[in-house]
Amino acid sequence: MNISAKIIEIFDTANVTETFRKREFVVEYSDNPQYPEYVKFELVQDKCSLLDKFKVGDEVEVHFNLRGRKWTDPQGVVKYFNSLQAWRLEAKSAGEQQAPEDAAAPPADEPEWLADNDEKTNDLPF
Repeated sequence: MNISAKIIEIFDTANVTETFRKREFVVEYSDNPQYPEYVKFELVQDKCSLLDKFKVGDEVEVHFNLRGRKWTDPQGVVKYFNSLQAWRLEAKSAGEQQAPEDAAAPPADEPEWLADNDEKTNDLPF
């Protein structure tokens, strides 16, 4: 899976155990710009250094795996955990960024009566 997003926060690498480390970061994902989503990803082990070349505000393409785990606590209660584990980060160049949909050019096969010609005026009564 992958998404295009803007980096909002980058955390330091945390050594969870002697042999396991992870680094988290948060992106603003704007599938609908009115209601952006703030999504936290994690990088593990040797992937932690992938964030070193990025800074807050950078536009990136995040490639990730959705991970889920089941855990039973000592009292026998089952709990489920999810994580978004990033494995590749790519900088988005300015040329790759998509224009907003409302800025798209009209279709080439637009009917003539819809065309915006200077010689025609809007003579609708409303």
